[in-house]
Amino acid sequence: MKIAAVSDGKGSFTIEQIEVNPPHAGEVMVAIKASGICHTDYDSLTWGGKFILGHEGAGVVEAVGDGVTKVSVGDRVLLNWAIPCKTCYQCERGNLSICEKNSPVTGTDPDHGMAHANATLWNGEPIKRSFNIGTLSSHTVVRQEAVIPIPTDVNIPFPSACIIGCGVMTGYGSAVNAAGIEPGSSAVVLGTGGVGLNVIQGARISGAEKIIAVDVNEQRLKMATQFGATHQVLASPDDTGLLLAAEKVKQICDGRGADYSFECTGIPALGAAPLAMVRNAGMAVQVSGIEETIEMDMNLFEWDKIYINPLYGKSNPEQDFPKLLELYQQGALKLDELVTRTYNINNLKLAIDDMLAGRNAKGVIVFD
Repeated sequence: MKIAAVSDGKGSFTIEQIEVNPPHAGEVMVAIKASGICHTDYDSLTWGGKFILGHEGAGVVEAVGDGVTKVSVGDRVLLNWAIPCKTCYQCERGNLSICEKNSPVTGTDPDHGMAHANATLWNGEPIKRSFNIGTLSSHTVVRQEAVIPIPTDVNIPFPSACIIGCGVMTGYGSAVNAAGIEPGSSAVVLGTGGVGLNVIQGARISGAEKIIAVDVNEQRLKMATQFGATHQVLASPDDTGLLLAAEKVKQICDGRGADYSFECTGIPALGAAPLAMVRNAGMAVQVSGIEETIEMDMNLFEWDKIYINPLYGKSNPEQDFPKLLELYQQGALKLDELVTRTYNINNLKLAIDDMLAGRNAKGVIVFD
């Protein structure tokens, strides 16, 4: 018997005992050591249905099924929820994060990537896992494609490793993979939570000269400086569309606006705000995954501005995760500093409350 956080399908969850059965062919059992808390975990509480929560995880391989060659028992691994088929229209064009078949977000086969039907049981019945990995659980069984080995020469704590699986990859990838920030350029980041801080890191690693952090939380702006922000703009909650903040950004950027702007707030009313921050022919990036209908002043697009909405930082986990671990090992990517607080699984509600209140850069559940 193992333990996991189970969504009740009605906006809440409970901590339950579950049964995790041995892996079948091509599958891996992982003892989860740490699982990050993400806004998507909170959002998933209202998706309906009962499933095991969590999609940012790291742990140790406890068992492997027949035919598994990627990892062995005892290996430290990262969990990855994005498993591309590599053969569909988008995969063949290098757009692995929006795989048309296997992605749990964009694919037509949402059950692909799941372990065998009886891999996890709750009250004697099969139960699914969030994004097919369900990392808010002491143990999980996943397809071998869902695990990325941590090199033996990378000395990284599990809480720092687990957050790579979504928040770090999304932020860093949006700056590096999606926007392709050029050295010497300027970038403004709206919202300096976990994802925004990693956009800042991606901009710093890319060689941006000016990195402007915008937030209503003064404490988080101080945190942004630690991760690479060169300028701060304390915005007012009453600043509609952040238009006043945009004027301050333009002053910092020689009156034109930034070369790149990233929306990381998740606030629908700010969906158009990055367009107000960039110069003509600049690029605005919608990072936080706003899916609501919003009104947008088309004047903000003038002139020749580009607005993109990448998924998961256009990630190719098999290539990007090892690169992020390498950057960490070199001291270029700050991960330990991102983990503000760790919690026991029984304190998951507190961890979510702290996230929603903006008290943490990243909160992490640690399994003993």
